[in-house]
Amino acid sequence: MKALHLTAAALIASAAFAGAAHARDQIKIVGSSTVFPYMQAAAEEFANKSGKPAPVVESTGTGGGFKVFCGGIGPDFPDISNASRAIKDSEVKLCADNGVVDITEAKIGYDGLTIAMDQQAGDLNLTKEQLYKALAAELPDGKGGFVANPNKNWSDIDPSLPNIAITVFGPPPTSGTRDAFVELVMDAGCLKQAGMEELKKSDEKKFKEVCSRMRQDGPFVEAGENDNLIVQRLEADKNAVGIFGYSFLYENSDKLKAAKIEGVDPTEETIADGSYPVARPLFFYVKNAHRDVIPGLKDFLKEATSEEAMGDEGYMVERGLTPLAQDLRDATRKAVEEATKLAAK
Repeated sequence: MKALHLTAAALIASAAFAGAAHARDQIKIVGSSTVFPYMQAAAEEFANKSGKPAPVVESTGTGGGFKVFCGGIGPDFPDISNASRAIKDSEVKLCADNGVVDITEAKIGYDGLTIAMDQQAGDLNLTKEQLYKALAAELPDGKGGFVANPNKNWSDIDPSLPNIAITVFGPPPTSGTRDAFVELVMDAGCLKQAGMEELKKSDEKKFKEVCSRMRQDGPFVEAGENDNLIVQRLEADKNAVGIFGYSFLYENSDKLKAAKIEGVDPTEETIADGSYPVARPLFFYVKNAHRDVIPGLKDFLKEATSEEAMGDEGYMVERGLTPLAQDLRDATRKAVEEATKLAAK
């Protein structure tokens, strides 16, 4: 794969930005709500150690973060974008179209998507297929077509499940958590339906369209980018469940518990070894044109990728991050230190 190279427009933009050095003295970070607590911890640690202003970390969702991050080079645009999935080809193109072509990708650890509920609620053990049947807008009719999802209660899907209404609070389309849930759960559950493997082979666009669309008739409720609001709703409704990253379950373990997925509980160990079936890597992306212009950015990157942050006993792990193996942490640190360019896809 070829590395992305600076275009003439990008060079001009970089030069103009360099001339506006110190246009702001705080690092700007946007993106994933799942990665937010880890980068917020790094921001606090950086400020405490350096005496410099703490980076401003905004929880905009992965998709929303890339939209702003890829908007251009200069003090009006973020330096870092957090992501709970890898950057998409379309986002790489958006960045390139706006002169943002020198980007470094940093994988920081793993997260498990959890289906959580109030501690006082009954236990759940769900499969990906059952979640798909609960949340898909349409289901295959067995005749080559699709019908509106008729399932209102969990027991409509499987008599062994509770006879209570399906109420699931989840992330909006701009969220990387939503993207990951669709890929890891909805698409996987859809593939178990008769004729869906054939549809994927013959018309992948149609497959994604019908399998990825979440229902809008009540059982699935988009709860915004603030996962803390989902926690509050689960406390208020003991029959509801919520979809969010493991860190929020970890931070609220006194209030919430998780459903098993395919018989496996989400834990640091099961997420790290891949036995938990809904695990994903987490990232942040750095705009390298800003490294020598935004005060403290290089030092912050060292802090965020340090062993004290990402290591087995690091403060990110204390907030729920599942750490990378040592060799992978070393590779991330090397890529960030050397400003390794994201390769063209």
